[in-house]
Amino acid sequence: MAIDLAVALIQATVQLEAPYGDGTRNVGTGFLVEAPGPDGRPRVVLITAEHVLTRMPAETMTIGYRASNTDGTWKYEPQSVKIRNGKSPLWVAEAGRDVAAIEVVADAKTEKMAIPEGWLADDAAFAADDIGPGEEMMTLGYPWGMASNGAGFPILRSGKVASYPIAPSRQFPTFLLDFSVFPGNSGGPVFVKKGDGDKAHVLVTGLMSQQLGTGDQPLEIGVVVQADYIRQTISLLNQPSSVRHMASNVATPPHTPPPEAFSATSAAAQVRD
Repeated sequence: MAIDLAVALIQATVQLEAPYGDGTRNVGTGFLVEAPGPDGRPRVVLITAEHVLTRMPAETMTIGYRASNTDGTWKYEPQSVKIRNGKSPLWVAEAGRDVAAIEVVADAKTEKMAIPEGWLADDAAFAADDIGPGEEMMTLGYPWGMASNGAGFPILRSGKVASYPIAPSRQFPTFLLDFSVFPGNSGGPVFVKKGDGDKAHVLVTGLMSQQLGTGDQPLEIGVVVQADYIRQTISLLNQPSSVRHMASNVATPPHTPPPEAFSATSAAAQVRD
């Protein structure tokens, strides 16, 4: 049961990318959350680190969706979406927390991929599952723009909680994870599997934001933004606005190549954070 839940989160995680125009590209990670609107209408929200979007210079980016074939195989189905009107962003963000949310087209594919909003942990969930320092958590992402295979699935890695305390989130909006963060990891979900049998469940504990460092020296420790701020960012979509914060689909460039599991050396030449 827990394995199936983890696979559901893998399927909800997508690669985000946009070219810089100089032969390199900005690559980040996002994940889809089913968060119905205040009127109850179906709504799928893309969550990522805000800096992933702000560093994309164009009006559009590509979301690396996937679809299953009837014979059990998978295919990569990238979709270009609009993320700006001119210079005005279409996403919402929680001030100072490096979390962004933007609605995507809610069709059969995205609704099937998205995880329930209820999987996002809060302080009560941390307490109920006794989550604290030393807890091993998993994270999904595209380090150096690499996918785990040509279908575009993310790479699953893990690390242990390296800070104390991690609650309440209003006092400790981030926590540390003993985990090396690479360009492309930003925006990925951090999660933990808890319980057994019918009580098995997954908690998305936060979002991978950045790597802790001092000067030019990385410490190989990840900074995770608490999931409570993901919830708060989603709630910003419910506020009255003259702008609909929607990543509308646009024409995807033909012959968009699928992701490759290329080496970090070659990827480094193509990706910059």
